[in-house]
Amino acid sequence: MPVGSEPDNSEPSKKRGTEKGRTDKKHSVNLSEKFHAVSYREKEPPSFFQQLKRGILGPSAPDGELPLRVRREVARQEAASERLIGIVQLGVIVFFAGLYTLAPRAEGTMGFNFVPLAFSIYLIFTLIRIYVSFRTMLPVWYLVLSIMMDVALLVGLIFSFHIQYAQHPTFYLKAPTLMYLFLFIALRALRFDPRYVILTGVFGALGWLGLVFYALLHEGGTTRITRNYVEYLTGEAVLIGAELDKLIIILSVTALLALSILRARRTFFAAIRQKNAVKDLSRFFTPEVASSIVDSESRLKAGTGEVREVAVLVVDIRSFTKTAAKLPPETTMRILSLYQKKAAKAILGEGGKIDKFLGDGILATFGAVSDSETYAADALRAGVELAHILEEESADLEEAGWPMKFEIGVGVAAGPVSVGVVGVRDRLEFTVIGDAVNRAAKLEAANKVQGTRFLSDGTTYSMALRQGYKGNLIDLKSECVAGINGKVDLVALA
Repeated sequence: MPVGSEPDNSEPSKKRGTEKGRTDKKHSVNLSEKFHAVSYREKEPPSFFQQLKRGILGPSAPDGELPLRVRREVARQEAASERLIGIVQLGVIVFFAGLYTLAPRAEGTMGFNFVPLAFSIYLIFTLIRIYVSFRTMLPVWYLVLSIMMDVALLVGLIFSFHIQYAQHPTFYLKAPTLMYLFLFIALRALRFDPRYVILTGVFGALGWLGLVFYALLHEGGTTRITRNYVEYLTGEAVLIGAELDKLIIILSVTALLALSILRARRTFFAAIRQKNAVKDLSRFFTPEVASSIVDSESRLKAGTGEVREVAVLVVDIRSFTKTAAKLPPETTMRILSLYQKKAAKAILGEGGKIDKFLGDGILATFGAVSDSETYAADALRAGVELAHILEEESADLEEAGWPMKFEIGVGVAAGPVSVGVVGVRDRLEFTVIGDAVNRAAKLEAANKVQGTRFLSDGTTYSMALRQGYKGNLIDLKSECVAGINGKVDLVALA
């Protein structure tokens, strides 16, 4: 007992009660959530605000920073978009330059014609932009400069009209050339980034606002402000409401287009994530299974599946557990990796799909995820290939650190199985379940008793013969097999 402490004379029941109270106050930790990031609690339904937000903005934005490979994919797409924008700009310049050259000059022009100069400057800038975009990724400052250049040339061209036609500055407020601003805004929509659409619209609105203020302040602010629409159209007065309408239209179109781009961007990110998810899933599942998971029209649930005629192959390393216990972990993993690589080659080479790696064991299926008319024959060929390859290349595995002759057991059985999804809501697994799976596992284990490397049963062998199998049968006998009721016609193939 620590010095200065008093004996605990409290009643045991009270002590337990106190401890229980303290325990209840502690935050309970769900180990499954803590270590596996899996929660089996029901998710709360989205609130009205969340539903409204999703309805306006589209799919949820990815949490946190996008993975590096996703960011690279986005960067590639955006770089391609910038090249496309430059090419479209060049096409627009060529079209309007040709149109301007062929069309007769407008009547009433007296001053300097700024249009050819504006076209020339814009053409040079666009050609530089296209060249740079094909050489490297355009930096943000260059993109902003490009937008400012677009808007400045357009605003400058509109401003030049009152000089070219020797009119009061209110003259250019009626010019239809302002409509080309929407072309520049739409061009920025080719890139899935609403920021540049917004910048173009805002710069355009500011540019037009500057033109309006210049017209109002011309000659010391003597420009007349009118509320008469006819006077506004035919005279040198400014109708504030008409100019506000233009600004509202510019900003409204910008906002709607930016919102559309934002929704498309979020969907785009989700699609890229899905594309990368298929690649990642293909490393854990067969490509067919990965595609069926991603392309499924509804969320996969445990218990969904179908019954199919399938051949199941089970392979296992002899004396693995006992031997691996004496080896360093890195040696064990190196041997497993080499063995699985060789086994996968034989299985996949005959059209099989690896369902899962079971430590030193492998469960493979034939005809489970894609239709096959020769599933039993393919499975037997794969089993024979497995037995021969791993026997012939046993030296490689011994070189990797296996201390004895490398031996395996293979079992194959065919029949109807359930192919589908098992598990719980947040932890699912695609697998096969049925008598054929059990028989394949028991036949594999029976190799130890029979002194063989590859066993199948009479039913599976007969089915394989009908499907075109032409391999040699080593032995055929009727024996009892542990875990299977009654005698089994054992077919030894290796």
